[in-house]
Amino acid sequence: MKRSLYVFERLHKEYPGVFEKRVTAIYGDVGVEGLGLSEHDLSLMSQNVSVVFHCAATLDFESGLKITTDINLLGTRRVVELCKRMQRIQVLVHVSSAFVNCLKQHVEEKLYPIGQTAEKVIALSQSLSESAFEEIAPTLMGEHPNTYTFTKALAEYEVDAAHELFPCVIVRPSMITGAWKEPKPGWIASMNGPSGFLTGAAKGVLRRLPLDKNLVTDYIPVDAVVSEMIVAAWHTATTRPKKMPIYHCTSSTQTPFRWKRIESRVDYYLHLYPLKSAVWYPYLKFLPTLFLFQLSSIFFHFLPGYILDTLTRVVGGRPILIKLHTRVNSSLGRLKFFIFNEWFFDNQRTVDLFKELSPADEKIFGEMNIERLNWESYFDNFVRGVRRYNNKEELDTLPAARRKDRRLYVYHLLLQASFYLLFWWLTAVVLGTSMISAVWVVPCLFLIFSLL
Repeated sequence: MKRSLYVFERLHKEYPGVFEKRVTAIYGDVGVEGLGLSEHDLSLMSQNVSVVFHCAATLDFESGLKITTDINLLGTRRVVELCKRMQRIQVLVHVSSAFVNCLKQHVEEKLYPIGQTAEKVIALSQSLSESAFEEIAPTLMGEHPNTYTFTKALAEYEVDAAHELFPCVIVRPSMITGAWKEPKPGWIASMNGPSGFLTGAAKGVLRRLPLDKNLVTDYIPVDAVVSEMIVAAWHTATTRPKKMPIYHCTSSTQTPFRWKRIESRVDYYLHLYPLKSAVWYPYLKFLPTLFLFQLSSIFFHFLPGYILDTLTRVVGGRPILIKLHTRVNSSLGRLKFFIFNEWFFDNQRTVDLFKELSPADEKIFGEMNIERLNWESYFDNFVRGVRRYNNKEELDTLPAARRKDRRLYVYHLLLQASFYLLFWWLTAVVLGTSMISAVWVVPCLFLIFSLL
């Protein structure tokens, strides 16, 4: 294990040599037959492993049905087959997603009918050419918004069937975000969700975001998910329930979060913890419709992007802004369903599961109880975590970053003043009047941009 990995800092400090003594890394691939395991590793796992956490999946919403079937559906079946060979198997914990049932606004902790069977989908994927299979994919998926939610929903039935042979449990997290407490507040190792757009905003390149601040957005800290996975494994292995338990690891019905709660603090966070690597003065505004976002992108993303990319080419650099914004815009069609909808995931079983813990275990797995989560302080740590862990900027760079932030603010004001002055002058020239007579264009322009 690389000691540079932030997530293991505390373990290396408090338990030196723990990885060398207790952890054996094994190569595998859920996307291939036999999980890509060697005979030696297969034998090693079959004889020694008793608890299995199946987390592997492709989360790419752009992937075709063929590859997601291979990884998310067949991959789960392969893990189940491996568990059948394990002599000491006590429990299989399958990490699914709360969004597998995204066609329902209010979702319970149970299996829902899908309209297709895993056998049929797998048989078609293996008998048809990839192009022919992708052609019928929309028909197979029905109203599912992407191949991810569809194949993850089918995979749950694979786990449910295995529960007849050995204890199985499904944990359905919502959108997983940075750590609340463990291993350190704010720890993050992903650019998905809010960590991605907060990084773009902190860099100064993402200035508008399509987001309805009044909708409930179901975020769940990664340490809450890990704690629940462990507790669910313990409880299922020791109680061995007849019916496979399903737990929602979610926040929408217990500690709901809406962006309006911290909207006024977002820019405060961006300038309290600025990036030394910022290319422009950070500012982020939420827009309630996709149309307003796409319109504002012309002025606040693409025009500045073309200018900066041109300057980058002149000095011999690699232009990336237009490519970045084009990719973001092209993905909005696939993400719109999730951006402008809200869900309420019942998590009563998770609440009851936490009550099964002893006082001592409650202290260890306390992150499960998100009723205690304060979103304001959480996002304060989260922004700091995005700065340190995703952007590799340590605390000692903060003074220099803040000095740069102040300089960028001056440049930002000068650029704005120059833009308004230029547009004012051009209006006067086009209309053949004096600048005093054309002064009305300045407040009009300001009003228009304030709406964008």
